Amino acid sequence: MISSLLVANRGEIARRIFRTCRELGIATVAVYSDADADAPHVREADAAVRLPGGAPADTYLRGDLIVKAAHAAGADAVHPGYGFLSENAGFAAAVTDAGLTWVGPPPAAIEAMASKTRAKELMAAAGVPLLAPVDPERATAADLPLLVKAAAGGGGRGMRVVRDLAELPGELAAARAEAAAAFGDGEVFAEPYVIGGRHVEVQVLADAHGTVWTLGTRDCSLQRRHQKVIEEAPAPDLPGELRATLHTAAADAARTIGYRGAGTVEFLVPATGHAHFLEMNTRLQVEHPVTEAVYGVDLVALQLRVAEGEALAAEPPAPRGHAIEARLYAEDPAADWQPQTGTLHHLSVPDGVRLDSGVADGTVIGVHYDPLLAKVIAWAPSRAEAVRKLAGALERARVHGPVTNRDLLVRSLRHPEFATATGLDTGFYDRNLDALTTAPDAMATGLCALAAALADAHGRSRFGGFRNVPSQPQTKTYACGGTEHEIRYRLGRDGLHAEDFPGVRLLLSAPGRVALEVDGVRREFTVARHGDRVYVDSAAGSRTLTALPRFPDPAARTEPGSLLAPMPGTVVRVADGLAEGDRVEAGAPLLWLEAMKMEYKITAPASGTLTALHVEAGQQVEVGTPLAVVTV
Repeated sequence: MISSLLVANRGEIARRIFRTCRELGIATVAVYSDADADAPHVREADAAVRLPGGAPADTYLRGDLIVKAAHAAGADAVHPGYGFLSENAGFAAAVTDAGLTWVGPPPAAIEAMASKTRAKELMAAAGVPLLAPVDPERATAADLPLLVKAAAGGGGRGMRVVRDLAELPGELAAARAEAAAAFGDGEVFAEPYVIGGRHVEVQVLADAHGTVWTLGTRDCSLQRRHQKVIEEAPAPDLPGELRATLHTAAADAARTIGYRGAGTVEFLVPATGHAHFLEMNTRLQVEHPVTEAVYGVDLVALQLRVAEGEALAAEPPAPRGHAIEARLYAEDPAADWQPQTGTLHHLSVPDGVRLDSGVADGTVIGVHYDPLLAKVIAWAPSRAEAVRKLAGALERARVHGPVTNRDLLVRSLRHPEFATATGLDTGFYDRNLDALTTAPDAMATGLCALAAALADAHGRSRFGGFRNVPSQPQTKTYACGGTEHEIRYRLGRDGLHAEDFPGVRLLLSAPGRVALEVDGVRREFTVARHGDRVYVDSAAGSRTLTALPRFPDPAARTEPGSLLAPMPGTVVRVADGLAEGDRVEAGAPLLWLEAMKMEYKITAPASGTLTALHVEAGQQVEVGTPLAVVTV
């Protein structure tokens, strides 16, 4: 029996595992980097051990330090969570060699699936269907488009889509470099890139007594940068025969490698309906809550019981209803999905949905880790009800802090292609991103700006901003979505007079709360301000406004043609041979930034001369740091 469990991870998954441990009476041990010293998962654990340093390579990827931490804290078992060392066979072996219980599959099973190329060979021998590999050295135009993938790891790292044969050598080199940096293994391979395919996976759970459960399917097709955004269970509109084929193939894959514990077998399902094996993730998946909701199980509890040697029942529980999960990221979808940093002032969702989060009010979102803030999960008897429930909860959520993808999630769930399950494929965002990231309704934003101005006036005057004598209009200017909203209004004995808002009546003005009557309908707004950011929430949606100063600082101007860092991060490399004075073409890559586990290419905005290069490989930069200057 496990009495004390160390979770070799951080954030949301650490808190998720701790929650089950508390229910089972198991003591918990956290590990943490210096950047996570005050993180929620550290505060919630019964004990915590520091891993000196900030970068993952120095902390959460140091298996030797984690094993020492387990012994120091008196833990008798280790759960790896997902990511980091969760699929590292050497770490699993080190844990068991240290006399600790490993809550995961046998090291040999992890090793069998660690390399995607070797895993495909193994699955082919077992009769599991898969895509035929393409030798990059012999690829022709007829093989395009190609998908270049890292053999190790996951999460979209080391993955490139190649549509032009001339770009293949450069993309292979870039994928190898990224894979080597992320996983310590630069091996890559190529296979056909299937356009319009669905990403469907099967949850498996196996014990040490020969029982293998297949807990239904999940559809994870809505992705950006090859990383999942919205997942659901069961995968909708799969023919019964195909569903049975996937279950059988997943169970065969698990039995072939002597699997034990929770794992996921992933498939690509083209429009033809013939499934192809992608990979097996020998760990718990980020999206496991949707399977839990549909099957009424706790997968973490089952992992722990299997690790203790318990046998599963002969058959899994019967599924019921439908569940959908949305990943709330600190990122800007309209700006090439750039990750965002800063303080998360407040995060809450309405009752009735599940919130799995690694953050709390006041958490600082930094550059070292994935920008995932939380997962919001809704269950309902039918898919349509689950979609409506999740979209409504996200719309009414309060998210005060860095820019997030919340609006994109709401619009995605309500998009006809998703709502009707007619456009579930990995190209969803390629087709629809522009429409999903259009500027918010100007009138609704203007009302939010008016509410913000009135709340600000109330805060500055004990009389709520009302004046007994005629005066000039009060003026406040806010920016939202690249548009400025100037609010001009007067408050007198006869009420509110706001330019551009004829007929709008002020019903209530209190600290952080404003009620307006708009076209005869009462509208409530809550207003919270942190620095120059103003967060306005209402039933019609939320807006993040930036209060603009009356007199802009001329020192904020930069040299024409300057390229500024769009995010904090590290310059991982500069284009080969690039030097000041070089002629560069529009769109040419100049350098690459790494932030939050992803690489971002910085390109020339126009054709011209590189008149300044301010950074070099390995340099840390903050948002707004000048990187280079291209003079036209």
